[in-house]
Amino acid sequence: MEQEKIIEVKNLTKKFKDLTAVNKLDLNVYRGDVFGFLGPNGAGKSTTIRMLLSLISPTSGEIKIFGKNILTDRNDILRRIGAIVEKPDFYGYLSAYDNLEIFGRLSGCNPSKSLIMETLELVGLQKRYKSKVKTFSHGMKQRLGIAQALLHDPELIVLDEPTTGLDPQGMKDIRELIFHLSNDRKKTIFLSSHILYEVELVANRMIIIDKGTTVVEGKVEDLLNSAELKVTLEADDAARAAAIITKEFPSIKIESVTATKVLFNSGKDTIPLINRALIINGVNVSSLVPVRSLEEYFLQLTDKVAK
Repeated sequence: MEQEKIIEVKNLTKKFKDLTAVNKLDLNVYRGDVFGFLGPNGAGKSTTIRMLLSLISPTSGEIKIFGKNILTDRNDILRRIGAIVEKPDFYGYLSAYDNLEIFGRLSGCNPSKSLIMETLELVGLQKRYKSKVKTFSHGMKQRLGIAQALLHDPELIVLDEPTTGLDPQGMKDIRELIFHLSNDRKKTIFLSSHILYEVELVANRMIIIDKGTTVVEGKVEDLLNSAELKVTLEADDAARAAAIITKEFPSIKIESVTATKVLFNSGKDTIPLINRALIINGVNVSSLVPVRSLEEYFLQLTDKVAK
């Protein structure tokens, strides 16, 4: 059975005079996804999100959300979306509770006190519900912005850089919140972030864009498994080990060699062959550690595009 598409974007293009910010972009987000939306600064991420939320109109292309066209069914679609885009703004002279009550009424959900308090607890602000927002740190305002996005119980949650300004504990809290929303509340989440490690931990699918167009899209696990790994080899004679690798596997590039370590890039399937060749040639291997990360993969891909 085919998965339900929550977001379907085809040939999306946005031009600002001579600048093409988004160029024939395609992407698909399925129900239940935590979808990572990645790209370097200036790649077109914020412009794309603003088009998804109907804050700006596309030059050409098509956006469907919940199977409906954003241009013709805007109000119905937006009622089912919660979003935090860049820096959330609030009434600084009002409390966190009062802000959520006002924004809830404006969105048409007329939240009860228990719902507001439950939402504040979800983002870790229940103890500060009476405090004026002008006393909040930037990170606390980010949390309140997420609470505002969740108040009307949306099906789709769009988070644009939700961990900006948060300390490590705050980032962990937001990560756990995303897990909770996805696993327990069955929400679909569209997550734009420049913190690649965070996306790697929470997303099941992702897209990397650069210069407004798709570089790669797919399951995070599959994409990372297909990527080259950065491998650290420890051996009793690192220089000899490096020479053997270069001779037996000429396509592998050695990045650095010290007295006991060799650093090189390799495909996943080649690593056991390298280990076997070293053992056969009498090299005592202490460890052979492959490191695969979204950050490495991201840099590899965007570097190729730049060239």
